[in-house]
Amino acid sequence: MDTKRKKEQLKAVPIDSTAIILESISDGVFTVDKNWRITSFNKAAETITGVSRDEAIGRYCSEVFRASMCEMDCALKRTMDSGNPVINQPAFIVDVKGRKIPISVSTALLQDEKGNILGGAETFRDLSLVEDLRKELTGRYETGDLVSRSTAMRDIFDLIPLLAASISTVLIQGDTGTGKEVIARTIHNLSDRKDKPFVAVNCGALPDTLLESELFGYKSGAFTGANKNKPGRFELARGGTLFLDEIGEVSPALQVRLLRVLQEKTFEMLGDTKSTKTDVRIIAATNQDLNEKVEKDEFRQDLFYRINVARIDLPPLRDRKEDIPLLIGQFVSRFNQIQNKKIKGVSSDVTALLMAHDYPGNIRELENIIEYAFVLCSEGTIETHHLPETFRVQIPKASHSGDMSLTLKTLEVQTIKEALKRNNNNRLLTAKELGIHKSTLFRKIKALGITLPGKDGRNKN
Repeated sequence: MDTKRKKEQLKAVPIDSTAIILESISDGVFTVDKNWRITSFNKAAETITGVSRDEAIGRYCSEVFRASMCEMDCALKRTMDSGNPVINQPAFIVDVKGRKIPISVSTALLQDEKGNILGGAETFRDLSLVEDLRKELTGRYETGDLVSRSTAMRDIFDLIPLLAASISTVLIQGDTGTGKEVIARTIHNLSDRKDKPFVAVNCGALPDTLLESELFGYKSGAFTGANKNKPGRFELARGGTLFLDEIGEVSPALQVRLLRVLQEKTFEMLGDTKSTKTDVRIIAATNQDLNEKVEKDEFRQDLFYRINVARIDLPPLRDRKEDIPLLIGQFVSRFNQIQNKKIKGVSSDVTALLMAHDYPGNIRELENIIEYAFVLCSEGTIETHHLPETFRVQIPKASHSGDMSLTLKTLEVQTIKEALKRNNNNRLLTAKELGIHKSTLFRKIKALGITLPGKDGRNKN
């Protein structure tokens, strides 16, 4: 009798122990049936995703995880189809707050004693700390979809989450093509308003009368051709964010109306006598010096104070060239996805040329160059002959034979010297900025005959 009771106890222990183990481990674990509905969801899965067990069980796994591979390359589906497990596949999920969380995924089949497939199991590990450490080691700063190696951008990245948590109006100043709208969208996407509309309007692209109707809308009969009511951008952005790009182009008359909206939180549609309350977060942007326009009486001082509650000054790309390799990588990845190509990247010669350029069109110009190269390059690596003709004609001619290799060597020397200067001759920081290994930089310095000071500036602030 005692022996029988012991056997029964041993049979019961693994079931209870398994449940306890699954609840205590730090990896997320869930199971699905053959219809892809979640049947179990452990505590770590709740913590990582922000979705409670009660909310998850019974729902399709794709609804809960919104992972990068759910639609295109589901690891669990591959396992269910082939019977082969997946081990530590990188991916990311989107949690309930809209944040991208890097994970590694492993999968296995669930089978009964007879080998019949009941469903599948997946474990996933939160790699956020690993990713943060990797970024720290590579000198990268990242906020939302923004990434940079530039110390000039670090303060901006630190400021963005604070601005996202506030309701204050923000003014973004920077040259054309520096990414002002990207910054504005990032602030919106990190804010409590992320589930509401982000509406952008270019104030410099529309004549004054049209811009007024675009911003505030109009009632039927307000003017000839107004056959029905049309909501304006303030109404369309209700609860969300209204991005007023190139606000320095707004006429003095329209500045008065904008000031009233900011002060009283109300506006009138054209042809209407009734005020409408507005609930929008204003982010304005300009490529002009508004302080100078205020001094010239070209921009209202009171409106300037209203929009200049918090300000971001974006540096031009020529002042943060260490970001060029990162941006190239982003654009290559994006265009590969859009155009269904598998371009590996750009050659070292192309990198040297792109690093030597001053980019009057800033990030947008660099993006256009890479997009053009994708038209000519169908596979492999982007080479110099894939670059736009208008860009290649700017390459200085070699002093003797006109040999391209000599030109590229000259540009590479110039690029490395400028990077060393920006980093106070610190070789390690220079290598990080150029996106190459330290030993590669040393070999290039030696091969190109670049003279360095005895002290590398490592300990100098």
